[in-house]
Amino acid sequence: MATLVITVIGDDRPGLVSALADVVAEHSGSWGRSQLARLAGTFAGIVTVDVPGNRVDALRAAIGGLGGVLETTVRVAPDPDATEGAAAEGPVLHLDLIGNDRPGIVREITGTLAAHRVSVEDLQTKVVPAPQAGGDLFTARAAVRAPAGADLGALREALEHLAGELLVDLSFEAQDLADWE
Repeated sequence: MATLVITVIGDDRPGLVSALADVVAEHSGSWGRSQLARLAGTFAGIVTVDVPGNRVDALRAAIGGLGGVLETTVRVAPDPDATEGAAAEGPVLHLDLIGNDRPGIVREITGTLAAHRVSVEDLQTKVVPAPQAGGDLFTARAAVRAPAGADLGALREALEHLAGELLVDLSFEAQDLADWE
């Protein structure tokens, strides 16, 4: 079996997921994990599909045929057992942030995470009207994975310092990744 990672984007309308699911099923694919959403009138998502190795090329071609409905990309996921030199995985951490919306918040937070070699496993953001205050609030929820042996105290300190500079509320704690899947 091979695992394909498929990204899709298109003008939102009924039947987009069904069109993709039909092609996957017609090629003996098994729909795995997915995140699909309507964003600013556009449908976008990512899906993993397990497919017999001898069906990969046919499924790729069929997905490419959805071009009139969805723009797609298809990648074969690397075999995790064959990946050499992968960093040892450390703890998964949960980060929540809320504050007045302004440009650069994601860049600042992810820059701090990257400086500590922390990988983003899942990131969900949205902008919502601020209740009774006018303006907008930016909210973010993330599951991030620190490398084995990471100095979590230093990471927490850096994030708390940044939260003070950005004037946002931030919580940061260990979290089991299963809660995010």
